[in-house]
Amino acid sequence: MLKLTTDMVALNQSFKNKEEAIRYCGKKLVSAGCVEEAYIEAMIERDRMLSVYMGNFIAIPHGTDEAKKYVKKSGICVVQVPSGVNFGTETEEKIATVLFGIAGIGDEHLQLVQQIALYCSDMDNVVQLADATSKEEVVKSLAIV
Repeated sequence: MLKLTTDMVALNQSFKNKEEAIRYCGKKLVSAGCVEEAYIEAMIERDRMLSVYMGNFIAIPHGTDEAKKYVKKSGICVVQVPSGVNFGTETEEKIATVLFGIAGIGDEHLQLVQQIALYCSDMDNVVQLADATSKEEVVKSLAIV
């Protein structure tokens, strides 16, 4: 998996809604030089087409297939949201407390989603990320992925 660095980890964030949360992830990827600004809108579009909520309090915001042209290099950010953000609807809540913003070149995109989903299928791993008190702790937790 990609090497996660502390500058790509954000702790104790809070968002009014999922769009704000997705935009935040997108901006982290832009500032790291992973994607062009246009990728952020594609991340919003992707969630409209098919929810980026994965279950187990995890969401993996990422762009549409058409947005691959905006990806300069593969990247990942991890955003901790202790109070949670609803990725569901008014009638069906899907609360995410850990967000993985990703951008992948070619097939790396799919590999990232699969690796994160597999890692987060173990609720202990999710709790560890959600309860992390330092960026280093998050990086260390994910180093085994």
